[in-house]
Amino acid sequence: MKLVSRNSLRWLPAFVVPAVVVAAVIAVPLQAGATVDLPDKTPEQVLLLVNDSTVSAFSGTVEQSADLGLPSLGLSAGMSESMKGALPEGNDSVIPLGVTTALELLSGSHEFRVYVGGESQSRVQIKDRMAERDVVHNGSDIWLYDSSTNAATHLSLPADLEATAQAKSAELQSQLPTDLATPAQLAERFLGELDPSTTVSVGTDARVAGRSVYELVLTPKTTETLVASVSIAVDSETGLPLQVTVLALGQSAPAFQVGFTAIDFAAPNADLFAFTPPATATVTEQAVPAPMEGATGDQPGDHSPAAGQVPVVTGTGWSTIVEVPAAAVPAELSANPMLDQLTTAVDGGRAVTTSLVTVFLSNDGRVFAGAVPLAALQAAAE
Repeated sequence: MKLVSRNSLRWLPAFVVPAVVVAAVIAVPLQAGATVDLPDKTPEQVLLLVNDSTVSAFSGTVEQSADLGLPSLGLSAGMSESMKGALPEGNDSVIPLGVTTALELLSGSHEFRVYVGGESQSRVQIKDRMAERDVVHNGSDIWLYDSSTNAATHLSLPADLEATAQAKSAELQSQLPTDLATPAQLAERFLGELDPSTTVSVGTDARVAGRSVYELVLTPKTTETLVASVSIAVDSETGLPLQVTVLALGQSAPAFQVGFTAIDFAAPNADLFAFTPPATATVTEQAVPAPMEGATGDQPGDHSPAAGQVPVVTGTGWSTIVEVPAAAVPAELSANPMLDQLTTAVDGGRAVTTSLVTVFLSNDGRVFAGAVPLAALQAAAE
């Protein structure tokens, strides 16, 4: 069953490899209770509830957590001042802060505010200690700002993209220097890839952010994955996914979890999306990354020259493996002194192994990632 059309590369932020691991996820367990007794629905009815949701504006607080067996990471100390402050130019450049942010989200808990004013307006505020990071999308303008460095990056969507602004915005968002996602965005990624390899069921009625929810449970049928199940808490009134929980095999606590702790369905004030950087900020104009033609995953294993810097997807469903060509791996990744602490030497390269996802850095510069055992990545590299 395919409810929503999504391609598997939506899991892959092209600018940084470790973000493949955390293509997003989050933090507050379902609050089950005898007081929650919703009318029974079949899995198909809950899926339709999500598909028919008309919510387009809301705001709220989201908590995200990861329990992968890694220590809490504060990687800013491992980045040089030039790496933290410099914002490169050009279509195939990357934003170094994205490396830091994505790796930090591999462990611990994080909280951020989300404001959505429709298809072309959104704002994410990440509260750091004595600082704030913002990602603001307002029509054709996208701003990224870090108060700790007082640096801002501005991207303008070309006029000819206006007709497909929503799709292009979503594609661009996957390349921004943060791998944060709302529960609804993450749920779409899972639901968009439903196929016969997944068993879909309805779990226990519960509450999330004070709202009654249905629990939609996705369970892999294959044994070639580290994922045990994915639970999506669906608002019983609006159909908006409010929380996503990912369990790893052999682990009772959530490996990843992201969910609202508070939500308001009133439209946010329009001023929230009208971002102007401080007068003293360093502002960089950056070109919009060119669309990755052919990067649909429809032709696994395509290593043609035309796909020189395009990630290659092999396998299907829960055992999918993403290969990032050496030419597309940011230099900042190997330059980070924390890399040796995060990875372990293995046959053919170095690896990050966790309870849920694995990343293999091959000696030839390629990087492989997936919710699969290390042996599967090493075999793909060969």
